[in-house]
Amino acid sequence: MQQKFSFKLLPSEADNESIITRLLANAAGKKTSSVTGFHILKKSIDARGKTIWINLTVNAFIDEPFYHRQPLPFHFKDVTNATEKVIIIGAGPAGLFAALQLLEKGIQPIILERGKDVKARRRDLAILNKEGIVNNDSNYCFGEGGAGTYSDGKLYTRSNKRGDINRILNLFVRFGAEEKILYEAHPHIGTNKLPQIITAMRSLIVDCGGVFLFEKKVTDFILKGQKIASVQTADGNSFEADAVILATGHSARDIFKLLHHKNILIESKPFALGVRIEHPQNLIDSVQYHCATKDENLPPASYSLVQQVNNKGVFSFCMCPGGIIAPAATAPNELVVNGWSPSKRNNPYANSGMVVQVELKDVIDSINNSQLVINNFDPKSPLALMYFQQAIERKAFTAGGGNFVAPAQRMIDFSTNKISSSLPDCSYLPGLSSASLKDVLPDFIYTPLAKSFIEFGKKMKGYYTNDAVVVATESRTSSPVRIPRSTDLLCHPQIKNLYPCGEGGGYAGGIVSAAMDGERVAQMISAVLFNIT
Repeated sequence: MQQKFSFKLLPSEADNESIITRLLANAAGKKTSSVTGFHILKKSIDARGKTIWINLTVNAFIDEPFYHRQPLPFHFKDVTNATEKVIIIGAGPAGLFAALQLLEKGIQPIILERGKDVKARRRDLAILNKEGIVNNDSNYCFGEGGAGTYSDGKLYTRSNKRGDINRILNLFVRFGAEEKILYEAHPHIGTNKLPQIITAMRSLIVDCGGVFLFEKKVTDFILKGQKIASVQTADGNSFEADAVILATGHSARDIFKLLHHKNILIESKPFALGVRIEHPQNLIDSVQYHCATKDENLPPASYSLVQQVNNKGVFSFCMCPGGIIAPAATAPNELVVNGWSPSKRNNPYANSGMVVQVELKDVIDSINNSQLVINNFDPKSPLALMYFQQAIERKAFTAGGGNFVAPAQRMIDFSTNKISSSLPDCSYLPGLSSASLKDVLPDFIYTPLAKSFIEFGKKMKGYYTNDAVVVATESRTSSPVRIPRSTDLLCHPQIKNLYPCGEGGGYAGGIVSAAMDGERVAQMISAVLFNIT
């Protein structure tokens, strides 16, 4: 028979199969030999007390043969000769998972990716890090896998309303991710492993008859009535299909401008902007695990923080234990930072975005109070917050002195508005320059951050320290534009075969939610094309 059991174990016990087997036998009132094996169903860390516990839920096989965990079945069809075709613009999580879903439905996906494959993309990232030269179409945001390729591979989402989280995780395992992502409370893959997984996805799509094209930057939509008749790319090519999935990510400003220019409805959307903070990882470990030296059986510690200051929410974003801060700009003269980690999370630093919600009213007030200057700013434009985002990124680039050197301050110096006389070592390869970030960030961003750091230090003793460095700017948390779609058919209200999708459309906030949204849109397109009600 099979039985479920839950245990609270010490870290040294949680990965020891013989100890778990003995506990299962005792709990079932059986001999150890009766337990033929087990599957871990859930695993989480409880670090609230002085003793760290691992919560484990397992499915035990007792007095019956053990069999390994069976992955979910997926049935990808050969679509080489399919009559139904869908163009997918963007090969990030939303685009890739939409393509896989279309294969299961017997529809041919045609993926147009403005950037390069993951191997060629790496060379452009090296040039960006070492020489300060950004390729507008091949960077940390654009290219195969999208921004998700270099975001640590976090697979955690709070919402399952968009789709089946377990299905998404099983798909990742199907393409090479470790089985542990199926049961860990906060699963992640690691930036070092994502490229191989994404390449495997692309190989299957192509093997099944899908079309996957790189360096195909979309520059125009040819409209006929209420539909897109064709999609034009920068190299002069034209593509036709039954439907178009727009999965371009949160940084495709040229697509937002194109839609606005063609009078295709888009909307301004609140987003979050702030800084990225880096601590020594051993400091975060000591704070979170309440010990001077971390137990070797525990992973590098993470944290999640939130604070209300003057009715503004301040919160941590994309926390990367054992991680690296990366230059994530998509154009020259704009400074953007993001974070990522390898699968082992074994770098000596812990970094996290720390951001404040941005509303249009905040920006208008800052301009009216002469705290912010944005040339030709139109508060009625749906691109208003996008131009605000860009203006802050340009201020940060100037404050850093160019070449993607980032302006930075030690944490206490930031909160007390003191320019740091020196800066600690940092993982950010282009380098740091000491500057006043109060001169980079508008007051409605700076003041809540400065006050919240002090409050965070009260919640996490040792967090508020000048051993931590604050780096500007964390500005690509989500899209500052929403591309509307109907709630029932998921298509654009004006363009009946255009399907906004993922983070770029304003419908996701991470790898898993974007993947689920991609699947959901593909399922809807299938229902429409095959007249399924």
